[in-house]
Amino acid sequence: MSARGGLGGHTARVPSGEVTSSEGRTRLRGHRRSRAQRIKRGWVWNQFFVLEEYMGSEPQYVGKLHTDLDHGDNAVKYTLSGEGAGSIFTIDQITGDIHALVGLDREERSYYTLRAQAVDIHSGVPLEPESEFIIKVQDINDNEPRFPDSPYSASVPEMSPTGTYVTQVTATDADDPTYGNSARIVYSILHGQPYFSVDPKSGVIRTALANMDREVKEEYQVLLQAKDMGGQLGGLASTTTINITLGDVNDNPPRFAKSIFHLRVPESASVGSAVGRIRAHDLDAGSNAEVDYIIVPGDEGNMFDILSDGQTQEGVVVLKKALDYETKKSYTFKVEASNAQLDPRFLHLGPFKDSAMVKVNVLDVDEPPVFTKPSYSLEVYEDTPPGTIIGSVTAHDLDASSSAVRYSLEWLSESDSCFDIDTVEGTISTNDYLDRETAVQHNITAVATKINNPLLFTKVSVAVSVLDVNEYPPELAVPPDTFVCEKSRVGQVIQTVSAVDKDLPPVGQRFFFKSPKELRNRNFTIRDFGIVAALYMGQRRHKEKETLMTSKEDIRDNVIHYDDEGGGEADTRAFDMGTLRNTHPHRSSTLSTSPQREKNGYGDGVLLHLSSRSDNVRTPDIHCQTASIIAAVNKSATLTSCGRVTEGDAEKIREFIEQRLKESQQGYAAPPYDSLATYAYEGNGSLAGSLSSIEESWVIDDTGDFSSLGNWGQPFQTLANILDKQAFDDAEES
Repeated sequence: MSARGGLGGHTARVPSGEVTSSEGRTRLRGHRRSRAQRIKRGWVWNQFFVLEEYMGSEPQYVGKLHTDLDHGDNAVKYTLSGEGAGSIFTIDQITGDIHALVGLDREERSYYTLRAQAVDIHSGVPLEPESEFIIKVQDINDNEPRFPDSPYSASVPEMSPTGTYVTQVTATDADDPTYGNSARIVYSILHGQPYFSVDPKSGVIRTALANMDREVKEEYQVLLQAKDMGGQLGGLASTTTINITLGDVNDNPPRFAKSIFHLRVPESASVGSAVGRIRAHDLDAGSNAEVDYIIVPGDEGNMFDILSDGQTQEGVVVLKKALDYETKKSYTFKVEASNAQLDPRFLHLGPFKDSAMVKVNVLDVDEPPVFTKPSYSLEVYEDTPPGTIIGSVTAHDLDASSSAVRYSLEWLSESDSCFDIDTVEGTISTNDYLDRETAVQHNITAVATKINNPLLFTKVSVAVSVLDVNEYPPELAVPPDTFVCEKSRVGQVIQTVSAVDKDLPPVGQRFFFKSPKELRNRNFTIRDFGIVAALYMGQRRHKEKETLMTSKEDIRDNVIHYDDEGGGEADTRAFDMGTLRNTHPHRSSTLSTSPQREKNGYGDGVLLHLSSRSDNVRTPDIHCQTASIIAAVNKSATLTSCGRVTEGDAEKIREFIEQRLKESQQGYAAPPYDSLATYAYEGNGSLAGSLSSIEESWVIDDTGDFSSLGNWGQPFQTLANILDKQAFDDAEES
């Protein structure tokens, strides 16, 4: 089979097994007899071509199919199947001619794949196997170039050199780029010269003029054309617009529009408030136009500060210190403006800063009076008579008008009514008696008002301290009852007595304590510590001591008259003669003397105790080691070995009393000056007998011997030394 295309009648043959015409006829007849016999292929053909966009009135001829088995006797029928068969393409079954029924568009579909078959027209038996062939749509230049992203925008820095890249624009053509020049595009600039140029093949746009200034012209519009067919005559073309903006660079310094700026501000303006605005203009844009402002250091510039407003690029003058029209009416200082960011490429164009003078005029404002002090402190003694002047306040009008000032008090509480103020002089006086114990301090408010403008006034606080006057006696703070143990030692604190005083002395409170003379007690002592007093045990006296004698001459019924302010029967610090009978020579203990009243069958008497003191004193061995010596009253008793006085010992007792009397009259060993010690011996043989309630003596030790008393030398010398030391200790405690 061969195919003849419809484009120029060119036929291309591809042999697939040639056979003679007689062999073909024999094969056709044999095929009718037996279908099982294999027939050799005889297709010889090429691909078909058809022009797109055919506008003729008749179907466009595509080509012709033919098989060598077709001898022109109409015995062979040709069939067509595949893409577009019957709708787009049709075939003449007898001649094998193929036609296109409709116009084709290569840009929609560039080729079609079909299948051809040669069969016996009578039996329908295929004479050869079915084969595929292609019908290609031939391209024509029916599409112009297109710019898919039109219009375009681009930017390039101002002052750029020639040839600086701006952007690249690409157009597309739907025609077949592999066939002819239909899709070969050439670019050109129709409008935008001499500022920019374009590469005709790539569409790259570059600057064509050096040092284009944004401040002169910022926006440019370029009209670009794209044409196919290599730009030749007859080619299709289209255009697009490219908007090119010159980007800013910092090539302009800031400049003040004038050399001096005048601002005005009232003297009452608060610190930190804005006084006014100045501006240095910069032709650049964005960050290149940012301006920093500073006040050039100077004497008058320290009153103000200047801040840069990032939105408006203005310099905001701010008040730094309080103004006073009466002190200074105007200020002049220099301000400098400079770019925050510099471009080293353009520093040669000159200094990128400028300066100007700023003059600030202060406006006078009517102000309230001003007190000479921020606050006042006054003092007054309590109970001061009403009408007494205690101090004054002073205020002045500092304005040029210098209005007179009137004073008043602002009453906020009832206590403020205790004071009054002179409306002209400002002197403050009392209206009532003041009591420090009621209120230590009064806080009042003084008001100064201008006469010519009562709406302008000033307040000041006045603290009035009330000074104390000693008008109240101290008050004791002591519990109603005080208790002391029976065996409390001398000097022990029994109770602490304190006092309070409603008055307020300058430096703390100090009190002096003493007992009233008519209420003094010999057993207790008050020690004054300035603020508090301590009640001490003077001498231990828990049982009332009866008088031993009514007069110094009446000594008939007494052995000892011991009349002092010492303790009672529990006083262990009094004299105790039991010490003389201690048989333990190395024992250390505490000496105490204590007269104790006894009652026996013969009358009243005093039991004088002696206990050893911690002086490491050796004590003599005394017979029977008795702890006491019982002196009988009216008649002497006998002292047995168990503590009873015998007639034989009466002489010894008499000698002891006489010796004790002598010692009491000698030097430092004598009893206290306010004591009366009387010693007497009535003798023995009293008919009344003993009156004591003690039936037998108080025996401490019975192992001693009176003969050992001689080992001490002078027996009573030791006793004198002990009594002497005891007297010294008692003197210190008192």
